[in-house]
This record gives sequence, C-alpha cells and structure tokens, in this order.
Amino acid sequence: MILAKKNLALGRGLGAILSEVGQAYENNLSDNSELVVELDVDIIKPNPYQPRKHFINDSVSELSESIAEHGLLQPILVYEDEKNDYILIAGERRLRATKLANLKTIKAIIANIDTIKLREIALIENIQREELNPIDLANSYKELIDDYQITHDELAKKIKKSRTQITNTLRLLNLSLKVQGSLIEGKISQGHAKILITLDKDQQEVVLESILGQKLSVRDTESLVHRLKKPLEVEKSSNVNKKTLINETEKIKLKKIFQGYHISSSFKGNHLILNISEKSQIDELIDKLSLV
Repeated sequence: MILAKKNLALGRGLGAILSEVGQAYENNLSDNSELVVELDVDIIKPNPYQPRKHFINDSVSELSESIAEHGLLQPILVYEDEKNDYILIAGERRLRATKLANLKTIKAIIANIDTIKLREIALIENIQREELNPIDLANSYKELIDDYQITHDELAKKIKKSRTQITNTLRLLNLSLKVQGSLIEGKISQGHAKILITLDKDQQEVVLESILGQKLSVRDTESLVHRLKKPLEVEKSSNVNKKTLINETEKIKLKKIFQGYHISSSFKGNHLILNISEKSQIDELIDKLSLV
C-alpha cells in the first residue's frame, strides 16, 4: 500500500550523499510531509549492502515497544528498482522493530539514486543515525576510507566525528575474531578491547577467557595484561645483561693476551687501546698478529 509518493534525488559523491540524506532527515517528516510514503512492510526487500551485521534482540524489542506506543519518528529510506520492488537502503532495525510490533505499514522516503551509491548511503546512514556495534562501525569506516581513498582526518570532517575516535575504532579490527565476537555480543566493553589490542591474538584470547570467567573489570584486565607483559620485559632486560656480560668477558680475555706480550691495554667503549712505548713491543705485536 502506498499512500503518497515523492522521489528524493541524491547527488553523487560522499559529500553530496551526506548533505542530501541529512537534509532529508532534517525536514519535518510528519505524516503530511511530501517526502514520506506509507509502505507495506512485507513488500520491502532487505538491503544487500547493509553494514550492520549483528542485531541485538533486546534492543530491537525495546524499539518495537516504543514504535507501538509512540509511532515511528524517523522514516526508513528505500529505493524502487526496475522491477518496481522497494529495496531498503537504511533503517533495517526500524523495519524489524515495526514488524515485531505487528504493524502492517511503515513510513518511508523513496530515493531516486544510482545503485552504485547504495552501499555508501547505507554506511553513512548507519554511522550517523544508528547505534552500530563497534566492530560494524569499524568496518564501515574502513570501507569508506578504502572506497574514497581518504585519510582518517578527511573522513572525520565528512561525518562529523573526531579523528581520534575514528582511528581508535579502526584499531578494533586488529582484535582476534573471537575477541571481536565477544565485543559485538556485549560480553566485554570497548575498555577491555582497548587493552587487549596491545597483545598478540593468541594472548588476547587467553586474557579474554580470564575476563569472561572471572568477570574482570577494565582495571583488573589492565593489571592482568601488565603482569603478562612483565616477564617479557624481564627476559628482554636479562638478554641485554647477558650481551653486556659477554662483551666484558671478551675484553678481559683480550687484555690477558696482550699482557702476556708485555703490552698494556685498555678499552674505551668498544675500542681496544694498546699502550706501546718501545719498539720491541711493536715487534711482539706484529709477531702476535702474524699468528692469527
């Protein structure tokens, strides 16, 4: 069922997509708005480029209850393909919640767009309008950076986020898949994840088991990781000392050799200094070197 129809043309390029989608949402999207239509929920097909890979059931249920009581405050975004099918661009969580509330129709904006831009629009809409989990958000940032060949700073300006937030979020992709899964499911916080990033992936999973099994706080996890790293630091320090000790041993041996030839010697750093005062000592040194 379609009660009204008004196409929204979206421009090309990341900047145009951002501004025009944003402008559409900033309009008064009431039941009487010329941009809004009512579509049967059953005729809307899912977006093949949906960046949100994980939906938390409790969150969708809460939204469903809100929609049932107060109605949908923000329309979904769809486009009409050549087969006259309506494809969801953005708003899958809202569509799921509307279906869960047993509502038959949903408010929508029909956009007339180049299908090449579907993924970009979905990414941006999710970043700006939805609460993506940290991993889906990180993947969304990465796709935009890769697709548009832009820097972290440039992306930050485009989507109105801080460069630090974007960089720190992208670092989450260095977590092992098991740790990423725990973060997505809310079993650990981003605070935990930030600490785990400093470890290699095998160590991450070892510490993850401790976090989950012992219900460690972020501070407890930080202490655990510090203790885990300490033996490595001690071993590294020990190796340095061994290296220094070997050098000193070599110096002692060299000095003894030259003392046997009545040549006094000393070291300045790694340099061997021979103190020769007589020609006979030079002859002894030449004899010694000729035997090498």
